[in-house]
Amino acid sequence: MQVSAPNNIKIYNLSAGKSLPEWLSERKRRTLSKKNVDIRRRIELIQDFSMPGVSTSIKVSKDGQHILVTGIYKPCVKCYDVQQLSLKFERCLDSEVVTFEILSDDYSKYYRLRVPRFGRDMKYHYPSCDTFIVGDGNQIYRINLERGQFLQPFETKATSINKCDINPLHHLLAVGTQEGKIEAWDPRMKNRVGVLDCALHCITQDKFEAVPSVTAVRFQGGLNLGVGTSTGQIMLYDIRSNKPFLMKDHMYGLPIRNIEFHERMNLVYSMDSSIVKIWEKNSGKIYTSIEAQHDFNDLCVVPNTGMLMMANEATKMQVYYIPSLGPAPYWCSFLDNLTEELEEQNYDIIYDDYKFVTEKELDELGLLHLKGTNLLRAYMHGYFMDARLYRKARDVMKPFEFEEYKKRRIREKMKEECANRVQVQKLPSVNPELALKLIENASNKNRKKQESSNLLRDERFKALFNNPDFQVDKHSEEFILLNPVISQLDKSKAKELKKRQLAREKEETQDKPEEDEAQGRSSDESFIHDSSDSSDDEKLWAKEVRRNYRLIRKNEREKEQENSGEEDNNPAAENEPRLKKAKNVVKFEEGKPMERRNKLSFAERLKNEGTQDIKMSDSHGCREMTFSVGKRKRPVETKHLRKEFKHLLRPAGNIFKKKH
Repeated sequence: MQVSAPNNIKIYNLSAGKSLPEWLSERKRRTLSKKNVDIRRRIELIQDFSMPGVSTSIKVSKDGQHILVTGIYKPCVKCYDVQQLSLKFERCLDSEVVTFEILSDDYSKYYRLRVPRFGRDMKYHYPSCDTFIVGDGNQIYRINLERGQFLQPFETKATSINKCDINPLHHLLAVGTQEGKIEAWDPRMKNRVGVLDCALHCITQDKFEAVPSVTAVRFQGGLNLGVGTSTGQIMLYDIRSNKPFLMKDHMYGLPIRNIEFHERMNLVYSMDSSIVKIWEKNSGKIYTSIEAQHDFNDLCVVPNTGMLMMANEATKMQVYYIPSLGPAPYWCSFLDNLTEELEEQNYDIIYDDYKFVTEKELDELGLLHLKGTNLLRAYMHGYFMDARLYRKARDVMKPFEFEEYKKRRIREKMKEECANRVQVQKLPSVNPELALKLIENASNKNRKKQESSNLLRDERFKALFNNPDFQVDKHSEEFILLNPVISQLDKSKAKELKKRQLAREKEETQDKPEEDEAQGRSSDESFIHDSSDSSDDEKLWAKEVRRNYRLIRKNEREKEQENSGEEDNNPAAENEPRLKKAKNVVKFEEGKPMERRNKLSFAERLKNEGTQDIKMSDSHGCREMTFSVGKRKRPVETKHLRKEFKHLLRPAGNIFKKKH
């Protein structure tokens, strides 16, 4: 028996344990039970409580004496007697059972008939002996079992109907349609009394793909109605209102297959193929949940107890017992004593003997061929496997893993011991000063400076420290003019830190009364010193900037003198008269040439004067360049030809002046 405690609610799985095959003889069964401890300790609540292949639906009779189960393959119906805890009878059918309804407390009545359409659900109305069958069509078929004939069907507005339910108090028939609506019919009036649009409250703009259909309907009392949709939502309605008073989402996107209510504790059971969730009706707060080992098909809650039975995609029907929801049924009251004993002992939580592995780990262990077998259980993004199998596979694939672990621990210890030593930090070959400054900012408490240190680790700025094209040119005009400012800022910060440290040391050495007397003087003196220091810093900074500027201008003059010296050394130019270059070129032009020059654009005038070779730059290192777009040759040629042929044409201005 497995025990799990999701949300601190203990759940006992009574179906867990090894099962013996049917073809074993009784003698071999007894032998295995004696030898195998797991088989001897398992709980077989009902003998042969299983199906040949898959169980599709399960129900308990009203008197609680019989449990009926349907399944495949072959299609069959099994009836179990809870007094004897064994199989009562088994009947085989021609086709798979979709659903069934227990008409009376016993199992004596049996009849067979066909319906016009494929059926999906049915309910029996006890006062009128009518059976309502819904399915692939818009009609609700009525069969009167007392007279043995079909009655006039109800015509709905739906294309097909998935589920139906009858309220036990006022006998209102509710059917869930493919279009996501609930239609309510009164069997006495034989007409529709209301329509409820459930899909309207399920649709969201970001997840709208198709209209969700109704897949589960269940009444509670005379006023409450639970509706499940194909998108995994459960809505609880008061039938007097068209809006749900509570909406719960399973968050799996799977159709809700069944809804049940717990009368005493005001809880709701909701089931899809992967999980059964139990939650509070008024708040929607989760109480506990049961995850499926195999896909669930149907849910049956034994009335007034804490036992749940599920039909699933496996041979054995799943039986769970939750003591906090109620006592065990009278026919298995020994479960209460058993669970009390287990609570006093230490028990193994589910999956304690299993190891979770991912797909990559399976490949490393060489166990990919086990996928699809019972040795691996798919769960989330990996698999559960037996811990013993995992250890054996790991020892085979990695026999020296422990030795590697020891070596790794030794290396870590050596690194910890070497951390106290002085470590030489390797700087990049490009811009090492900038890298050193960023490393210093990383240890600073200022958040902005810490963020600037991320440049070293950021891949986008990797070329700044690898590519020589990004090397800072210390001989450029911009760097020379800007460097005094940066260096002066660093010096002022160092002075400020030194001042603070000296002030702190003085405070520690002096007594308190002396501090009070000297406080007035020190404040004035500090103000004077600070102001004098700041003024000195500003003077030094200004002097350094002027000195660098004069140095740049001096270098430019030396270059000009070198160029002029080359011209002087030329012997051919010695005998020629020398003309000094005027600073401002003045052209004395008059008449048409001057007018023509004024009509030109500014770019063309600069081009004619030969100033297009001048390069402009600013203090930030930016460069400017100018260019002119050449004109097309064809318009120029046509203009030239027009001028040539202009004097050859005769004017036609005197035609209208002739007198006849």
